[in-house]
Amino acid sequence: MDQASVARHERLLGYLAQDPDNLALLSDAATAALEAGDPGAAAALIARYRALEPAPPELLSLEAVAAMHLGRHAEAAVQFEQLLAGAPDDAALGFNLAWAKAMLGQWSSVPGLLTDPVVAAAPQAAALKVQALHHLGALEEALAWGDAAAAQRPGDMALMAALSVVAMDLDEAERAEAYARRAGDTHEGLSTLGLLTLGRHRADEALALFDQALGRNPDSARALLGKGLVLLTQGEAEAAARLLDRGAKMFGDHLGSWVAAGWAYCICGDRATGRARFSTALELDDTFAESHGGLAVLDLLDGDLASARRRTDVALRLDRMSFAGALAKSLLLAQDGQADAAERVRAIAMNTPIGPSGVTIAQAMVGLSVGPKPPV
Repeated sequence: MDQASVARHERLLGYLAQDPDNLALLSDAATAALEAGDPGAAAALIARYRALEPAPPELLSLEAVAAMHLGRHAEAAVQFEQLLAGAPDDAALGFNLAWAKAMLGQWSSVPGLLTDPVVAAAPQAAALKVQALHHLGALEEALAWGDAAAAQRPGDMALMAALSVVAMDLDEAERAEAYARRAGDTHEGLSTLGLLTLGRHRADEALALFDQALGRNPDSARALLGKGLVLLTQGEAEAAARLLDRGAKMFGDHLGSWVAAGWAYCICGDRATGRARFSTALELDDTFAESHGGLAVLDLLDGDLASARRRTDVALRLDRMSFAGALAKSLLLAQDGQADAAERVRAIAMNTPIGPSGVTIAQAMVGLSVGPKPPV
């Protein structure tokens, strides 16, 4: 918090106590309140101004910025749109509207708002444009545009962080690592380095990177996913399940995250929650073999052999290299009706190499989850 702004705000409030209808004082005090980190006070002062007289565009813009700080992004977007209609070349208005739209998840309108003049004027605009294109699924365009922007903005760590994520999701590991190393201690850059390190089977180094990322942003979905994967491979399934669950919910539609969470819960013995996580992945995309395979294993544990066989066939038809499909198939072949089957399967799922590559389910989840993800 800027102590000078706090002191100025308090001084102006003192003047307003003596002259409460002074429009210039109300405007200045509102500006000082926002600079002092009190958007609620800024909004209240602007409301007092508007009760006396229509506010000028500059004060309306300040009001919309305060609304964004207060989480009222829809209200801010409407106001910025109105202001931009009257001043279409105002770069600050263009960027603020783009930011409000991004906060609302209205990504389709963001790239068009971030014109070259806006990107040149607003320090965060280049990173936001890359993130918007990423959200829209235009990864190649995001990387191509971002490469050019990075050449002009070599010190823009937010841009480098955004590009590291895009390159990672395009499976361009070298470019992802290069951008991540230029991204400083941003949580995106650290998470990218962590996932690359985990993919190289250096779990302890990866864990340190994920912890650094979570120190920067405790809600970093990629860092939560990455740390959960490390713990899963190290046998700490309960802690892994909690982290993977949080990451999957934040990503929303990343199939590998839901499947990894499902296996973690199954390994913990919570088959009901594991089934729910596999089912979520299935609802998102019924062509993902690992969802069918995971459910096949659970059907087997629950004694529904017909469903287990059916789901196994589907999994292997969709992907004959499916890890979960291979596990389900091997368990069906070895099924002998023993009462301790559930415990044996849990151990197998965690520790037994399956499939042609000879990796365990825990290791397989690393491969599934390090792949392309939504840009959180």
